[in-house]
Parts: sequence; C-alpha cells; structure tokens
Amino acid sequence: MASLKELKDRIGSVKSTQKITKAKQMVAAAKLRKAQAAAEAARPYAERLGAVMASLAGKVSGDSAPKLLAGTGSDKRHLLVVVNTDKGLCGGLNANVVKEAKKQAQKLIAEGKDVVFYLVGKKGRAPIKRDYAGSIEKHFDTSTVKNPGFEEAAAVADELIALFEDGKFDVAHLIYPTFQSALVQNPTTTQLIPVPAPEGSESAGDAVVEYEPGEEEILEELLPRYVKTQVFGALLEIGASEQGASMTAMDNATRNAGDLINKLTIQYNRSRQAAITTELIEIIAGAEAL
Repeated sequence: MASLKELKDRIGSVKSTQKITKAKQMVAAAKLRKAQAAAEAARPYAERLGAVMASLAGKVSGDSAPKLLAGTGSDKRHLLVVVNTDKGLCGGLNANVVKEAKKQAQKLIAEGKDVVFYLVGKKGRAPIKRDYAGSIEKHFDTSTVKNPGFEEAAAVADELIALFEDGKFDVAHLIYPTFQSALVQNPTTTQLIPVPAPEGSESAGDAVVEYEPGEEEILEELLPRYVKTQVFGALLEIGASEQGASMTAMDNATRNAGDLINKLTIQYNRSRQAAITTELIEIIAGAEAL
C-alpha cells in the first residue's frame, strides 16, 4: 500500500497534469474557430472550380486531353498521399487516417496493384513505415511551418505533378480527415491524379459556352491549380481536425485527471484516518499499561 507521502506526491503530480491539459484544451478551442472557418471557406471555391472543370472536361477528350486529365493509360502503379499532423495529443485522429491509408493499400495490393506512399506530416510516418518500409516514395515536412498554407500545398502539388510526369505512378489518391465537428473527423480518400471527371460533366458539356482561349489551353493552366486546391483543402481540413480532436482529447484528459484526483484523495484520507486511528490505539494501550 502506498504511503501518505507517495499519495500526496501523486495527487500533486496529477493536479499539475490537469492544469496542462486544461490549458491545451483552451488553446485548441481558441484555434479551432479560425481553423474551422478557413476549412469551410475553402470548400465553395473547390466546388466551383470542380464545376468549371466539369464544363471543360465535357468538351475535351481523346488525344487533345492533357495528361493530368487523360492519365497514362494504365492504373498499375498507385501513389497514396497521406496527410497527417505534425503534433500529437489529438486523440485517434492520426491513427484513423493511417488506418484508412493501410486499408486502401491492402485493397489495391489485393487487386494486383503496386502501391507507394507520399507522406505529409510527421505523425503518420512511423506506423506506415512499420508495414511498408520499402514503399515510401517521399515525405514532405510541414513541421517548420506554423500554419501550412497554399505555399506548402503548391510545393506538394508541384512535386506530385513532377513525379507523375516522370512516370513514377499512374494514379494518386489523397487521404485526409474531413472536419465535421470537434467530435467527428472522417478519413476521406479521393482520386487526385489523374484529375477525375467531375459528376455532371456531360450535362455541363451541353451548355452553350464559348471559351477563349480554347478548352485545351485553359485545362493546361487549370488542372495544376485544381491539384493544388485539393491539397490545400486537405491541409485546411487536417488543421481544423487537429484542433477539434485536440480539444476533445484534452477535455477528456482533464476530466479523467479530475476523477483520478478524487479517487486518490479518498484513498489518501482513508490512509490518513487509519494512521491516526492506529496512533490513538497505541497511545490508549500505552496509557492502560501504565
């Protein structure tokens, strides 16, 4: 049984931990609003860009289609772009993203495909390397940037496009969490390269719209921007998801610390009372002996 001093020291240690988790919860709650607003504000732009691409893709096909839209003509080699956080203490967020990435990898491998990974963020590297040590194509470090933005997204997209043009892969999938609330961040997998023809492209192609310059020239400029926008959206989603998951995790940790403090306090009081009772018995027994 722990001594009174050990119990007292442990109570003090848990109280110190509780102060830290409470502070981190408040910091995450303050950052969450801004991160959530940024993620939600980027969604309409991405949707509108997708609608414009639907209109253009419906008019371009065959040999005139850019490579980013038409693809390589094969789907043998797949690249999984996994977006994780650089910091921990955010519950099961990173574990869920890694789980989704491994699920997609296993599915593709079962179909006879070759799978390699492009990792964004530190927290997803170790668990993926344990199972796919020889399949890491590259990783992008965002830990040196406080809030990764469009500049980092453009750098990632440029590297992915360069790898695609060099024939390193045929199809790229983007895996990231979609922020819904502080409690829910759903892992999402979308095809990034070649750019999938958005839904409704056929009906959009029937619209009487004349483009200047031609559709091919516009797509050549628009497709790389579309890839950058998708990566940028994933970075915003992971930012909001990290703050939401961190706030929830730290709130749970604070509550658990409070429960543990109560249990340790009860144990401490009982041990103290037992010690006092033992001393009183010894004093009374000694007095009677005299």
